[in-house]
Amino acid sequence: MFARESAKNALAYVMGALPGESVVVVADDTCTEIAEAFLAGANEIGLWTRLMLLRTGTEPRSEVPSGLSEIIASGKGDIYITMFRESERETPFRIKIITLISRYGRYRLGHCPGITLDMLTEGGLALSGSEHLEMQAAAERLISKLASADSIRITAPSGTDATLSVHGRPFKTDAKFDWETFKWGNLPTGEVWAAPVENSLEGTLVCDMAIGGIGQVKSPLKIVAKAGRAISFESDEKEVLRRVESALAVDDMARVVGEFAIGLNRKARVSANFLEAEKLGNTIHVAFGHNTDMPGGRNTSATHMDFLVSEPTVEVTDTRGNRFMVMEAGKVL
Repeated sequence: MFARESAKNALAYVMGALPGESVVVVADDTCTEIAEAFLAGANEIGLWTRLMLLRTGTEPRSEVPSGLSEIIASGKGDIYITMFRESERETPFRIKIITLISRYGRYRLGHCPGITLDMLTEGGLALSGSEHLEMQAAAERLISKLASADSIRITAPSGTDATLSVHGRPFKTDAKFDWETFKWGNLPTGEVWAAPVENSLEGTLVCDMAIGGIGQVKSPLKIVAKAGRAISFESDEKEVLRRVESALAVDDMARVVGEFAIGLNRKARVSANFLEAEKLGNTIHVAFGHNTDMPGGRNTSATHMDFLVSEPTVEVTDTRGNRFMVMEAGKVL
């Protein structure tokens, strides 16, 4: 699929773009070709376009560029697409930009940390209009099943066995823009997620696929959690272990659970950057860190790191004490 066609479909079917609206593309200078594809797709819809390129240089960046703050405050953009290089060290920088755009409560934001051109040509963003609609329908069905969820148990062949509470925390999807809350979402899309109760995660989580900001792992990473907090990490990959421990040491809330999500995107690839891998169908991921932009979320950490698990079985206990499966051996039921 041509990159501009994928970008156009994402703008139209996910972001709800209409002719005459305006889109602001905020892109690292490493993402110029991808930014141009979004601008071309936006032009085909009939959108007014604006591009702001950010210098990358030496990481990590920390402060929001003043020019971007001025554009956001001016109210001249209906839709923002932000695209950055993949780096777990720059998550706080990206969260600052997300928070700045989101606080106005009137902009639609598609956030793309680690996006690559092949995501648009053959990966998780290479979706036709009908494929977007099909995934949106699947997400809505899953959200309906999870509407009464109170607690969740996750098990997997790799050794995962953990429970968490979602009491009072509704499930949402990034498959289409949430016009009720104006909650930002990722591109590519393809997950159903909730913010777990922050002190509820108990047990063992074994990430055997990929880690946010790092990518695919060669050896599983074992996380033991108690009262919502990750208390230990184990992995044969010493550099991966070092990067995880460093990323989740930025503040006191960084090791506290922040998200539980189920992937639905059939075209997503685990070999790609985590932005795409976390949407992979037949997987779940759990994140630690920031979640105050999710309904009910109270984790104020400056960072957010996701851990992807293969072949999960997900058992739900609802508010009446009934138990039922929503996933078994990686298959959504």
